[in-house]
Amino acid sequence: MPSPHPQNRKTVAIIGAGAAGYFAAITMAEADPEAQVQIYEVSRRTLTKVSISGGGRCNVTHHCFDPKELVTYYPRGGKELRGAFHKWQPRDTVDWFQSRGVSLKTEADGRMFPTTDDSQTIITCLTETAAKAGVQLHLRTGVSAIKIQSNETAAERTSKFQITLTNGETTTASHVIIATGGGQKNAGHALATSVGHTITDLAPSLFTFHIKHPLLEDLQGLSLPEVQVSFPPAKLQQSGPIVFTHWGLSGPGILKLSAWGARVFSELNYQCELSVNWYGGAKPDEIRSALEHSKQQNARKALVSLNPFDFPRRFWERMLAYVSISPDTQWAQLPKKNLNQLVESIANTRLQTNGKSMNKEEFVTCGGVKLKEVDFKTMQSRIVPNLYFAGEVLDIDGVTGGFNFQAAWTTSKLAAQAISADIPGTTI
Repeated sequence: MPSPHPQNRKTVAIIGAGAAGYFAAITMAEADPEAQVQIYEVSRRTLTKVSISGGGRCNVTHHCFDPKELVTYYPRGGKELRGAFHKWQPRDTVDWFQSRGVSLKTEADGRMFPTTDDSQTIITCLTETAAKAGVQLHLRTGVSAIKIQSNETAAERTSKFQITLTNGETTTASHVIIATGGGQKNAGHALATSVGHTITDLAPSLFTFHIKHPLLEDLQGLSLPEVQVSFPPAKLQQSGPIVFTHWGLSGPGILKLSAWGARVFSELNYQCELSVNWYGGAKPDEIRSALEHSKQQNARKALVSLNPFDFPRRFWERMLAYVSISPDTQWAQLPKKNLNQLVESIANTRLQTNGKSMNKEEFVTCGGVKLKEVDFKTMQSRIVPNLYFAGEVLDIDGVTGGFNFQAAWTTSKLAAQAISADIPGTTI
């Protein structure tokens, strides 16, 4: 463990070796080379989420460079992040990695990945940059307790920390950054609670739904480019691509709905009825018009061979079977009753959910350290001076697309900059 250092030298303990922890450590060490920066990680691996994000490609951030628009992708924390994004946003993240030899590319949906399509590129950049800056990493060494040593003067109120490690040793720090991520069993939440912070109710976010329905059978692997999914009782509605799975539905449209409704769906134990518009939210009259146009223009063609919505053939066949229409039926022979059934099924299929599965690439937690207890100009605790928070340990979470990593880069950057510049925080 580190030996004592002169009192005027900052000693910064960062709890958690994920994206936020590493970015905070690098920022701190580069801004103040004299500072002693330590990362404590309870597991034997670092940057685990970076490794598996985006199917192993790492969705670093999103190509949205307007803070006002950017905050709309955060079900929780958007209001607080708006000012923070004016100080560090995706464009800054892109420039930061570019300056360290890592180029990012933008895909059609706005997600940004390293041009190598390999998360190891990001991991190597962060770990090598941290080591070069003098950051000290302690693996299999978590923090089990922090004890505050307060010092109040007429001019200011400060804190120093005595830290108990999971290996039984103790150390001290002038500043602490908690960056332990999300999750139901989170050491960072326990540490925050122990010094007076509040943890808002925790619930999974970005999950997929278990659904058993005739329309979904044997379609696993198939996708539709634009589907509107809603849960009317809670006025929740999202659109985007969906993917059929062997257990139900997944894809960005589903994941976004799960993020915005994380607490609602948790309270319902993931048992609810969703409404699905398979044609991107088109109105019933628009769907009817498209069907009637096909009936007029393609009278002698079989329904199975032509559909006006460009649905994948397998899905269109399943839709026809679901409303009891023979696939060989000619458009001219389509009864009005069946046409009406098609309109209703395309515009508003009701699907009963029966549980959820976490999306392995996008596991995110709704809930965390209460945002009113944190100064978002500095990410410093309003309760304990010199204690900071960064990343998903806070009650911040975004939809899928690189937004959660961007929140991690931004909050960790601001925390480290505030410490290095000795920016005072505010109290409640």
